[in-house]
Amino acid sequence: MKFSAILLSGVVAAAAFAAPAFAKDWKTATITLEGAYAPWNMTNADGTLGGFEPELAKVLCERAKIDCKLVASDWDGMIPALNAGKFDVIMDALSITDERKQVIGFTIPYAATPAAFATAKDSPLAKAAGTGTTIKMTPGQTGVKEIDVLKEAFKGKTIGIQAATVYAKFVYDNFGSIATIREYKTGADRDLDLQNGRIDLGFDDAVYFANAFASANDSLAFTGPEIAGSIWGEGEGLGIRQADTDLRDKFNEAIKSALADGTIKTLSMKWFKVDVSPN
Repeated sequence: MKFSAILLSGVVAAAAFAAPAFAKDWKTATITLEGAYAPWNMTNADGTLGGFEPELAKVLCERAKIDCKLVASDWDGMIPALNAGKFDVIMDALSITDERKQVIGFTIPYAATPAAFATAKDSPLAKAAGTGTTIKMTPGQTGVKEIDVLKEAFKGKTIGIQAATVYAKFVYDNFGSIATIREYKTGADRDLDLQNGRIDLGFDDAVYFANAFASANDSLAFTGPEIAGSIWGEGEGLGIRQADTDLRDKFNEAIKSALADGTIKTLSMKWFKVDVSPN
C-alpha cells in the first residue's frame, strides 16, 4: 500500500535521531495498524481491531513467542513514529519498496496484491479497455500500451487516491499530466466521494476495493486492467526499525511458518476470497 517522496527528508531525520536499539529478548512488542483499511484491518464496533492483519498478527506473535499489543494510528505518520520509538512494528498493507528501505527495515512479505481503478458502475468510464485482465509492470516502466489507452480514456477526469501511498505515486507519474488528482486522508473518504459522483475514478489495492464495493451497495466496479508486478515492491511486509534485526528475524521465521503450513492462505481466503500469499 502506501509513502511519498515528500515525507522522505522528514523520515530520514527522524531515523537519525531515533534512540539506538540494543539486542533484546523481545518478549513484548507494539504493532500499529490504521484500523480503517478493510479488510486488511478495521476498527470493530467495540473498538477492537479486526481483519486479515490483526488475525495474522495474533498467529505471528504466538509463533515468535512475543506478547503483542495492537494499536491504531494515522497512516501518514506511521513511519516517522516507528523510528521515534512510539511502537515497534507497522502492519498496514505496507509495500516493501526500495524507497522505504532507506529509512526502515522490513520482514519478508506475507502478501502480494495488485492494484486497480474503480468507478461508478453506470459511469461512461466503466468497463474501460482491459477490464477483467491483469498486466505486470516494473518500477519506472513506461510505454505500456494498456496504460496509454487508459490515459486517453481518463483524460480530463478526476482521480482520487489515498495520500502518501505507492498508488498515489503511480497515479501522479502516469496520469498527473492528463487528469486532476485529488488526495484523501483515508480510502473510505475517497470511496464516499467516488460513490457520490464527486470524483470520476479511484485507484487503490484491488482486494481493498473488492471489499469497499460491498460497502458501497455494489454501485462501484473495477475498470481497466489490474496492475501487478514489482512496481509495488516485493509485496506487503512488517515495517520494523532498521536496528531491530533480532525482532525482524523472529517475525521472518513466523511468516515462513505461516506460509508453509497454509495459515496465511486460509486467512487470505477468509478475508479476501483470494489467496494473496506471495509467490
